[in-house]
Order: sequence, then structure tokens, then C-alpha cells
Amino acid sequence: MNWFTGIVLFVMIWWTALFAVLPIGTKPVVQADDKSGWRGAPERPRILRKVIITTIVTCVLWTASYLLIQSDFVSFRHGYFADQDD
Repeated sequence: MNWFTGIVLFVMIWWTALFAVLPIGTKPVVQADDKSGWRGAPERPRILRKVIITTIVTCVLWTASYLLIQSDFVSFRHGYFADQDD
């Protein structure tokens, strides 16, 4: 895996992990808006905390992905997944 592929993989994992982490610990606003009745965004979204957690989760998942890709455990060049001419 070259550096560009590694960065693209990191960004893809980060965005996916962000949407998995965002709803954790959020509580809706207790008092709804008087005009619309809409509760809207949570009272305390704690975005910085969620970005940090997302980055840590992404680092772990990216490292596992990197090790799996470099190990040739799953390979399309040889082995079970390779294009075989029978």
C-alpha cells in the first residue's frame, strides 16, 4: 500500500467511524421550540470529544487494515481469490 492509498483508506474509515460515533451519548433537548415544536440539535453535542474518539478508533482500524493488506492473507495475486486459468 502506498502513502496515497493509505491516506484515502484512513479518510474513508474516519468518515464511517464518525457517523458511528456521533449518536453515542447524545440526549435531545428537553424543552421543545415554542414556535415549531422541533427539538433540534442536542444540548451538548461534545463534537471535539467525538472527533478524538473517532480518530482513535480510526487509527486502530486503519492499523488492522494495513496489517491485513500487507500480510497477503487476503490476496488477489495468488491464492484462493486469484484469477485462475483452469
